[in-house]
Amino acid sequence: MSKFLNSAAVAVAITLIAAPAFAGKIGLGRAALPAEIAAWDGDISPDGTGLPVGSGDALIGEEIFADKCAACHGDFAEGIGNWPKLAGGADTLNHDDPLKTVGSYWPHLTTAFDYIKRSMPYGNAGSLSDDEVYAIVAYILYSNDLIEDDFVLSNETFFDVEMPNAGGFIIDDRAETEYALWTGEPCMANCKDDVVVTMRALVLDVTPDQVEPAEEEVTEITEAKVEDVAANAIDAELAAAGAKVFKKCKSCHQIGEGAKNRTGPILTGIVGGAAGAVDGFRYSKPLKAAAEGGLVWTEAELAEFLAKPRAYLKGTKMSFSGIKKPADQLAIIEYLRLFDE
Repeated sequence: MSKFLNSAAVAVAITLIAAPAFAGKIGLGRAALPAEIAAWDGDISPDGTGLPVGSGDALIGEEIFADKCAACHGDFAEGIGNWPKLAGGADTLNHDDPLKTVGSYWPHLTTAFDYIKRSMPYGNAGSLSDDEVYAIVAYILYSNDLIEDDFVLSNETFFDVEMPNAGGFIIDDRAETEYALWTGEPCMANCKDDVVVTMRALVLDVTPDQVEPAEEEVTEITEAKVEDVAANAIDAELAAAGAKVFKKCKSCHQIGEGAKNRTGPILTGIVGGAAGAVDGFRYSKPLKAAAEGGLVWTEAELAEFLAKPRAYLKGTKMSFSGIKKPADQLAIIEYLRLFDE
């Protein structure tokens, strides 16, 4: 016991002697420079306070987005893998599985600007200029059909944009309205004067009805489909190869019976059809102009467009980089021919 006490006394003595040496600064790092603090001292409020002077439009933003954002968020802001989707989800907030994006959910556009300016792109946060941030935000708005492609987003036009869910949030007033309900002494016994059992769970039939899974999108090639278009000399083997290539398009386009517009229009009947002819789809101005000029999607026109969409039609909403191999272009066109209206 005496040895233990002696050792403890020595340890305490050493600690007391050494303590003054660590009482001051430890000599690591340096004070942040004013310019370094200013670079991170951005605070943009919902009312626009703090918005920097600058501007950008969707066309410029599309190029910046493709270069700095699309690797995670996709060419159309549709999200890749588990990375967040930034576009879509309109009218889904009352669904069981709502899609919450900048366009469908966020109430304040300033939040998008502040977050992108402060935290993006991933791995190189704070590297974007104010004009680049305005352009990227404009492209995200355009991808959500909230602005036209020629709208210039700036600190002066910022609040010309109406966010669909701006009224979907309320002030949290629970401290005033509910606090008294859950701060009192809880009742633990005999909380009701009279308890009546109205029904037993056994007969309530509370198990949900089994819901049949929704039919998958019809894009596969069937023998019947090939027979239907046999008169048009469909190359079934080439069309089958095109079905595989079409997987690159399925995130934005549907085709066949029951198809609906997504980020891109329905493609049923596109081969040989007039451009810009799908009802209910909001085409870009360049595509509308081409349609008014009589553009018809012949196989040759489709092949040229598929090779490099943005070079074929500058300003197109389709920012997909393109299908480079001529063989793949021919295959996907042959596949599209299966779905003539």
